Amino acid sequence: MKRSLLVLLSPLLLAGCINQSASYYIDGPNHSLTLRAEQDYFWDKQVLLKAVAAHMPDCQRLFVFTSLAPADLIVDLFGAGENVYSLRAGAQVIRVDTTGCTRLTDPTAAELGQKLGTFHLDAQQKMVFDKEAGAPAPAPAAPPAAN
Repeated sequence: MKRSLLVLLSPLLLAGCINQSASYYIDGPNHSLTLRAEQDYFWDKQVLLKAVAAHMPDCQRLFVFTSLAPADLIVDLFGAGENVYSLRAGAQVIRVDTTGCTRLTDPTAAELGQKLGTFHLDAQQKMVFDKEAGAPAPAPAAPPAAN
């Protein structure tokens, strides 16, 4: 009886946890920057943020970014030249090159580039990316090569 009660109550331990992601598509789904927010237990006060740079089939790499309280989960995305992007959450900044999925040195204020949008949790605790008004659209994906 106790065991079946524990099995039935175990989903409650995961209720309220955050495990969400949103993506900024550079050249379609094969070339993107994704922000993942993970909170393992509802009693955790912080959400772990991870960035995934993908330029398939060449590379895909995960970078541990920072931890924030769910209420403070606002991450700005900046573009600074061809395939160089910065994510900023408060004072924490990470800069990546999506061509080779590499982490670059932390940018200066001048190196951040143009703000492209913001990742955040919406009212339903879903991770979303809101494009900045006036931000340039990503380059269209190249058409498939003809055989």
